[in-house]
Amino acid sequence: MKQLLLKYQHHYKDNFRLAYPVVISQLGHTLVALSDSIIIGHTGKVPLAAVSLGNGLFSIFMVTGIGMSYGLTPLIAQENGRGNKGSIGHLLSHSLIINMILGLLLSAVIVIGSHHLYLLKQEGDVAEQARPFLQYLGLSFIPLMLFLSFKQFAEGLGFTRQAMNISIIGNVINVIIGITLVYGLFGLPRLGVIGVGIATFTDRLIMGITMAIYVLRAPRFKPYLKTFGFNALKAATAKKILGIGTPVALQYIFEVSAFSGAAIMVGWMGAADLAAHQIALSLAAMTYMMASGISAAAGIKSGNNFGKKDFKELRLSAIASYHMVLVLMSVTAVIFILGKTLLPALYIQDRQVIDIAGRLLIIAAFFQLFDGTQVVGLGVLRGLGDVKMPTIITLFAYWVFGIPVGYLLGIKLGYGVEGVWWALLLGLLIASVLLFLRFHFKTKKLQ
Repeated sequence: MKQLLLKYQHHYKDNFRLAYPVVISQLGHTLVALSDSIIIGHTGKVPLAAVSLGNGLFSIFMVTGIGMSYGLTPLIAQENGRGNKGSIGHLLSHSLIINMILGLLLSAVIVIGSHHLYLLKQEGDVAEQARPFLQYLGLSFIPLMLFLSFKQFAEGLGFTRQAMNISIIGNVINVIIGITLVYGLFGLPRLGVIGVGIATFTDRLIMGITMAIYVLRAPRFKPYLKTFGFNALKAATAKKILGIGTPVALQYIFEVSAFSGAAIMVGWMGAADLAAHQIALSLAAMTYMMASGISAAAGIKSGNNFGKKDFKELRLSAIASYHMVLVLMSVTAVIFILGKTLLPALYIQDRQVIDIAGRLLIIAAFFQLFDGTQVVGLGVLRGLGDVKMPTIITLFAYWVFGIPVGYLLGIKLGYGVEGVWWALLLGLLIASVLLFLRFHFKTKKLQ
């Protein structure tokens, strides 16, 4: 153990310094949904189920945007490793246009789709309350893409703290506005589910504008922004960004849509099961986003070392990231087991929902390690520019195994929501093993 620590000691320090602001920043996306659930949960299980449905559907679009924005980060990390500052601002210009077009298109899809929730065969009251909430989430997608564009630019250069600070402030604003509007404080009308929708939109609008101003005005970025502008756009540059961003977006879509598909199946079982699913999933999503912060940092380090052609350091740094995520997810697994009753009670006082959520948290504890290692594997491979095979692996793991087995266990064999969650664990296990093997063979070939 001592030799292991000595071998990776400086990689742990470097990775942690880069990763912890990204972890907190990534966590901010999930904390918005978490705070929404906690704020609304004490008003009843139907409003909580409505927020669950809205956040579950929106998460597919959100991770699409996050994935597309990641098309910029490894390219900037690689160019920075090569010392090519002149091309970095050019990359940002193209990424910003791609992300804003995507933001406008998907925002429209979300708002229009909110009028057709009846197609998902959810309970009438749940769908009715979810509709306006989802519409506000759709509008928030545009400023979210603005935030992500500049965030990924800064993080690709190794500057990760400012996005963290903005995310923390944004979450505080979301909580204050959410509580005020949901419960009608200070003489304002009691808006319920609509209140958390307005709070989320306001939070993301402030975050997007603030992040853009920070990057464009900070002196540290001026050497990189000399080529930033929209008068010399090239199809080849856009194609390069899309060549990484699109597969990464698909990777996120295949995993998160599997969990959202699971939410739809659970919705067929009733509001109590869906509310419990939302509670357990929001907690698991929080730890996943923490792991994805380590993954993002691992991708930045891998891209930087790949640009320098320092393949030995690349592999050592990546393995150190695996170690870090295993420790993190082991801790969260223990917390889930010990807090299986206490944690759901933070959301709701309904005993039936708390009992179901507690059983789901035990299953979530088992899949923590697999969830963490698979997302780090994706991050490292992303830094190498290897995105096509990992995309196939995620599709195979979640949609060939996870969802079909979930339908078999949960619906056909009658194991209910727990059967669905055991199937999701199987998907994570398959993805984790296959992505680690891919990382191992790719990095061994480079040395």
